[in-house]
Amino acid sequence: MPLTINTNISSLITQRNMTKATNALNQSIERMTTGYKINHASDNAAGYSIANMWDTQISSLDVAADNAATGADLLTTAEETYSLLTSHLQRVRDLTEQAANGTFGSNSLRALQGEITGRLQEITRIANNSEFNGIKLMAYDTTKSAAENAWTGLKATGIDLQVGLYSDKNSQINLQVSLFSNATVSGLFNALKSESCKQAPSQTLGGILTAAGLTGDLNTNEGAKAFAAACTGLKYSVVDGKDKYEMQTADNCEPKHLLEFIDKAIDDISSRVTAIGAAQNRVSSAVTALDVQSQNITSSLSTLRDTDIAKESSNFVQSQILQQASATLMSTANQLPSVALNLI
Repeated sequence: MPLTINTNISSLITQRNMTKATNALNQSIERMTTGYKINHASDNAAGYSIANMWDTQISSLDVAADNAATGADLLTTAEETYSLLTSHLQRVRDLTEQAANGTFGSNSLRALQGEITGRLQEITRIANNSEFNGIKLMAYDTTKSAAENAWTGLKATGIDLQVGLYSDKNSQINLQVSLFSNATVSGLFNALKSESCKQAPSQTLGGILTAAGLTGDLNTNEGAKAFAAACTGLKYSVVDGKDKYEMQTADNCEPKHLLEFIDKAIDDISSRVTAIGAAQNRVSSAVTALDVQSQNITSSLSTLRDTDIAKESSNFVQSQILQQASATLMSTANQLPSVALNLI
């Protein structure tokens, strides 16, 4: 290599290596302080893209888990409310069974009728007020159109819980609208209104209202009184604006024959609760699956992006030594051209 003054190759080599060592040192510092070995797309272009995708998936999985938990809360609210309705219906059945014994006079039957009326009115009140986050849980009328049921916050297809990452059915759990159908007294017994009474085939549950001269439904105060009266062997009517109770005639349904109607209403609620239980199991399974999926993606993301501190600290020390060595040698390299003065 020729001896020159204007160009100091040794100094340039030393500068280049010191710059390289300094860059590596700065990179090690950045990786150890951020905890990530991929901080910029230039660090690993493909890895940077994959890490962003996995970040998005993990965030979405967290939201899906929250969705499932909210859905479970909704189902629990509905289940507990249905249990309350069942307790009222069971009490109505007990009182009807008691009235069917034939050992009670009109005054005693009137007392039984008063409690049944209160129970029926409470069933309707609870069903009308049961809601979750603005969604009416016991108000959807399956005999009406979706537009007419829009106020309930429910669609004809029910509720789709979003418990996955995508838009397909595999990422959703459907809660059928039948779980949230009308659970007021009128809703529970509406389907039975056209069924004939065993004792009086010409008499139907709907005929109880007709016999009382009523045109409303079982959800009204008068409708509840008429139904309760039939359950206790009484006949209800309104005369001159006042309630009138009298003993049933032979063509009226006796209390024992109304038990089957009450049983069917209880069975209706029981079938809904059973379906809710199955849906709760699915939601619980979905939460577990989401946790497993999130854990696995998080583990993969850590392998791809997180800094191995032990390895990076070794790189840091190596770069630090190279930088210090380059700085020491820089002064020596800068003095090399001065040797030419000995030849002049």
